[in-house]
Amino acid sequence: MKEEEKNHLEEEDTQKEEEIVEPENSESAENSEGSENADNSETPETPEEKDPLEAAQEEIEQLKTQILYKTAEFDNYRKRTLKEKAELILNGGEKAVSAILPVIDDMERAMENGEKTDDPAVLREGMELIYHKFIKALEGLGVKKIETKDADFNTDLHEAVAMVPGMGDDKKGKVIDCLQTGYQLNDKVIRHAKVAVGQ
Repeated sequence: MKEEEKNHLEEEDTQKEEEIVEPENSESAENSEGSENADNSETPETPEEKDPLEAAQEEIEQLKTQILYKTAEFDNYRKRTLKEKAELILNGGEKAVSAILPVIDDMERAMENGEKTDDPAVLREGMELIYHKFIKALEGLGVKKIETKDADFNTDLHEAVAMVPGMGDDKKGKVIDCLQTGYQLNDKVIRHAKVAVGQ
């Protein structure tokens, strides 16, 4: 009888030990699963990185496209500027011609009126009016006379065609007479004044 009780007690002890062991194992299993899940949640999935060669090829293609666009733009710009330059050369005098046309109209009227009169004073007055109108039209285009009266000789503006000796020290190197009027266009000499200079 004692042996049965002893065996029975041993069986109960082993059952208790198993019960105690099972919860420990289950907790450790849960902890290990939790740690695995935590590890998985902490490490996000990394996107696939592009191959450097493919990335370089894409960049090259983009650069080629940009160069093609820029080349086409430059070609269009060059053609447009050449066309504008050709138009300027062809029609550049339009402004000057438009300014001179009224002067031609006045000259035609003066010639018609000149047939009706023999008075030289009237003809002279008409010619002077046309001359002043013509000078005013030229000034509107940026053309002006080169002044020579009592001016010092200046090789940038004047062309000496004669030297006049014995004019005295006060006239030395000065313009004595203007033989042909010179003109400037926007401060650029388009015709030098032909002058006689004191020596």
